[in-house]
Amino acid sequence: MHFRCYPDAVIRAVCAVIAASAVAVAAAAQGPAVRDVREWMTRVGERVEEYYARAQSIMCEEIVRIEPLGPDLLSNGDHVRELIYELRVAWDAAATAGTDGKPPEATVLRQLLTVDGRPPRPGDEPGCFDRKPVSTEPLGMLLRHRQQDYIFTWKGQGRENGRASVTLEYKAIPKKEPIEVVRTGDCSEINLPGRTRGRLWLDPVTADVLRLDEDLTGQFDVRIPPVPGRRSSASTMTIERATSSISYRQVTFHDPEETLTLPSSIVSLQVIRNSGVPRVRMSQKFSKYRRFITDARILQ
Repeated sequence: MHFRCYPDAVIRAVCAVIAASAVAVAAAAQGPAVRDVREWMTRVGERVEEYYARAQSIMCEEIVRIEPLGPDLLSNGDHVRELIYELRVAWDAAATAGTDGKPPEATVLRQLLTVDGRPPRPGDEPGCFDRKPVSTEPLGMLLRHRQQDYIFTWKGQGRENGRASVTLEYKAIPKKEPIEVVRTGDCSEINLPGRTRGRLWLDPVTADVLRLDEDLTGQFDVRIPPVPGRRSSASTMTIERATSSISYRQVTFHDPEETLTLPSSIVSLQVIRNSGVPRVRMSQKFSKYRRFITDARILQ
């Protein structure tokens, strides 16, 4: 996890006994497959690759709101920063020909459009919580070569946002890698490898991701590099909470007709003791999806 310190059917039959027997046999045959976590993860990995291949020709608008909170986790009255980006996903399928044979990593590319309702000015410095121009796409953890870093378990079946769903839980495999802290000015970026857990909601037919929740496995104390020339800066921070929830929805395109499951919103919350902004909520909303042509050639 990376973050800054400042996803009725009615069956009719003539013979009820024969119908009931047929349903029982079918249920017995399908039961183990439904709970087959390995089979689900294979399908999800393939589906994410398909999504990346398609999403790289889709753009959208991302509205980010960064809200400082009080001890009660309600707004503390400080300024709420709002940024609007133009966003797309980049994924170079040709990179699969690399020496390691692994699929490429997908990235999110952003272009800043407005800051608090105005166009960005020359010299505007990005805030500590502002989204990076290039960042990791969150579903990358579900690619087949990345699944080995997690343990996935069956949770159950139900509904998510009005749609039937299959639910899996996951936990990152603990790593010996230390917590990594990179400090730039007043901002600190913290990487906590192997210290996350979460829950995954999937479409039972397509294996599309409907929702992805993640949090930390516990609280962590982090040593912060000192700022040259500053005596009062804290030497340690305690990460008490860092959660995120990503929701997806179906988006329909026309000419030609196409329906895809794409990100709808992300809500994240972090509580970090001894940081400049100890409690902050960030919301990201995605809208105005549109397709564009990624390349073209002239035929003689």
